[in-house]
Amino acid sequence: MIGAARALQAQVSSTKTGPAMLKLAILFAIISVVAGLFGFTRVSSGAAGIAKICFFIFLILFVVFLVIAITAGSLVL
Repeated sequence: MIGAARALQAQVSSTKTGPAMLKLAILFAIISVVAGLFGFTRVSSGAAGIAKICFFIFLILFVVFLVIAITAGSLVL
């Protein structure tokens, strides 16, 4: 059991998609604001849509990995 929990923890800690998705969401949100300031409304709405998608993917991955970490932690204890 302990070996499986350690393997699961190593797999979860090696996954780096969460912060990268959040960085992409922030980047596209900034692009959206800048494009909106310059009057490029279509570019702004497209970047805002991409930012929303990236943020929700990050949020879903965060919750999934949080649940996995909690259940793996309770198996070890």
